[in-house]
Amino acid sequence: MSTLQITEIFYSLQGESNTVGMPTVFVRLTGCPLRCGYCDTEYAFSGGEQKTMPEIMRQVASYGCQRVTVTGGEPLAQKECRRFLTMLCDADYRVSLETCGAMDLSGVDPRVVKVMDIKTPGSGEAEKNLFTNISYLSSADQIKFVICDEADYTWSKQVLDKERLAQRSELIMLPAFGQQDATELAEWILRDRLPVRFQVQLHKQLWGDAKGK
Repeated sequence: MSTLQITEIFYSLQGESNTVGMPTVFVRLTGCPLRCGYCDTEYAFSGGEQKTMPEIMRQVASYGCQRVTVTGGEPLAQKECRRFLTMLCDADYRVSLETCGAMDLSGVDPRVVKVMDIKTPGSGEAEKNLFTNISYLSSADQIKFVICDEADYTWSKQVLDKERLAQRSELIMLPAFGQQDATELAEWILRDRLPVRFQVQLHKQLWGDAKGK
């Protein structure tokens, strides 16, 4: 029977993306091939518990919520993740996938809303970006840039233009928590009239670094 290594399953408010503030069930898979400098889920790099897909589905159903976000770590690092995403969709959940952008997105169920990071130089992992993934995104998906400093912001603007991302998907920029001043980033976006959604991490504002939130 198919299994996944699970760090945690919990119910909270969505802290990012275009559904920020919506009650959501989060399924956090264990493991990630990246080591971003600003990562706030290092506890998901290892450990966790093997669970069968029916077990996971029962736990998700227990919260009585139709929105489910599959996150990590990097969920696509587990080969059974794609099958699990399809199971959620088949059960009529509204499913989103948070992915680092370094894993191949081909084969992900088209009903899943993909929220894909493009890693900036400040993350320390920009060389891992798999830009071919852009071709698998639609207008229903989202591309996210976490900005660590002004150099990251300048780099991100260049990527927006080069890849014509505004014509592909919704764009999100947010400051790296504790590194980039949020007001400063907002002012840069307004100054340059960027076609992006500015965002701060709601869960950080509400609960700080608490796990399971």
